[in-house]
Amino acid sequence: MSGKPTTYREAGVDIDLKEGILDRLKQTIRSTFTPGVVGDVGGFGGLFEPELVGPRPVLVASTDGVGTKLKVACRTGRHDTVGADLVNHCVNDILVQGAEPLFFLDYFAAGRLEAPVVEAVVTGVARGCRENGLALLGGETAELPGIYRPGEYDLAGFIVGQVERDRLVDGSTVREGDALVGVGSAGLHTNGYSLAQKILLEDGKLSVDDPLEEVDGTVGDALLLPHLSYLRGVRAARRRAQVRGMAHITGGGFPGNLPRQIPRGLRARVDLGSWEIPALFRVLCRRGAVPVDEALRVFNLGIGLVVIVPPADAPAAREAFEGEGYTAWVIGEIVAGEGEEVLYRGRETFRVG
Repeated sequence: MSGKPTTYREAGVDIDLKEGILDRLKQTIRSTFTPGVVGDVGGFGGLFEPELVGPRPVLVASTDGVGTKLKVACRTGRHDTVGADLVNHCVNDILVQGAEPLFFLDYFAAGRLEAPVVEAVVTGVARGCRENGLALLGGETAELPGIYRPGEYDLAGFIVGQVERDRLVDGSTVREGDALVGVGSAGLHTNGYSLAQKILLEDGKLSVDDPLEEVDGTVGDALLLPHLSYLRGVRAARRRAQVRGMAHITGGGFPGNLPRQIPRGLRARVDLGSWEIPALFRVLCRRGAVPVDEALRVFNLGIGLVVIVPPADAPAAREAFEGEGYTAWVIGEIVAGEGEEVLYRGRETFRVG
């Protein structure tokens, strides 16, 4: 069959554009390299030679995404923060098991690649890697016509860290009476965005450029607040306190995350009202008439990390986090009891909105 030749570009995939983007990003990626990186950008696989933390090193790996926070980035045209959000989320996920991050890989996919968007996102990923001291070892940038809507993209990350076996934090030493130290979040982090956007943008008919009542800035400003990394604070707390368990409060809130590091026969009891709930959550819960139990399950409500320590160590743990610039409160304790359901004290009178 004869006719006009058909090219990959005409099918929706521009190889030259992709290669140009990656070429411009090489120096940004190299800026994250740590001493363990072997080789340079462009290999089929990233090479890393770790400095082992002890005689029994354990590798800890995790993967995650940014979720529908990406829709806010697309609505605002601000793509320079979600990459760091992704890195910080993944760092926290392995941090709660005691791991120090080693290297990171990212995955960016869109129906059509737009160079300024890709470069802004990956620059944010690289910034997050530098701030956490881990190498951006590799990744994938995919142009997938027909898979994603025009102007939208997806982003995922993959992290590997290590911890000495004797320093692993798995909750096995948690005891009745231990204190729950809650560490403050910066807004939604990367969870609850589908509900938040429904409340504010769909049902509330607001735009991302509208000022948001009780919040300093616009709707877009509030929804793009960064996902914090707790690495510095956890390092400091472990030097000053016996950390027996940790939970990253992400999707699922308290009930979906706290039980993951609590042994059978024990339960977490959270004292509602013991910390300051940021205004953004109050606005969302009031405008959306969100029930308290739903809010506790969907949002972090101002607590991004919970650290479990002996009660005598709670003041030192709080001071360690605060010394690194975080806010922290004692928000509850470990009590005896069967089942994984989180208990709440003050539930009857607690209000968010």
